[in-house]
Amino acid sequence: MPILVLDPDSEARLRRLWPGLDDDRWTEVWDGVTVLSPVADTEHQNLVNSFGAVFWLVITQSSLGTVYQGVNLSDRTPNWLENYRNPDVSVYLDGNPAADHGTHYVGGPDLAVEVISPGETPSAKFGFYAAVGTRELLIVNRKPWKLELNALADGQLKLAGSSPGVCTSVALGLTFRLENATPRPRIAVTHPQTGRTCSV
Repeated sequence: MPILVLDPDSEARLRRLWPGLDDDRWTEVWDGVTVLSPVADTEHQNLVNSFGAVFWLVITQSSLGTVYQGVNLSDRTPNWLENYRNPDVSVYLDGNPAADHGTHYVGGPDLAVEVISPGETPSAKFGFYAAVGTRELLIVNRKPWKLELNALADGQLKLAGSSPGVCTSVALGLTFRLENATPRPRIAVTHPQTGRTCSV
């Protein structure tokens, strides 16, 4: 159950009990409210690492842009810590107008990936991601397994594809598809121009 702590003394005690509260991997701030996300389980971390590796091969190695795991996104330069999100993976292609301020980006990536943990509601971030200009957002649901690709259109992120079909990223020129496997489904990431496929 979500908890909103308004009492400063209680907040101080919580921060002492949970040192990770100030770790950007687990926290975001939504318009001044600190949001503590579930600690990523090993499956979550493996998915994030695999997406990062695939995108690094396709994007970074081809000098097409930069890939981040856990970069801070905000809609402001000063006071950015009052409003930021931290997607699991972000891809910024060369030519993206977002500004890199070292600590955070002002402006959305060409593709962001959110791997959903229990208790998270991905749609709660759609308004923010759209407002900062995120071109595409790939949601990886795990209970049950499902992929959803959302694309920016008319100032909103709208569903552009979902499994069991193929999700096609126009921004990156890649497709994403769920494949049956054990102990969990695989996510096939394909580069249609070369026909090359990697599994996440």
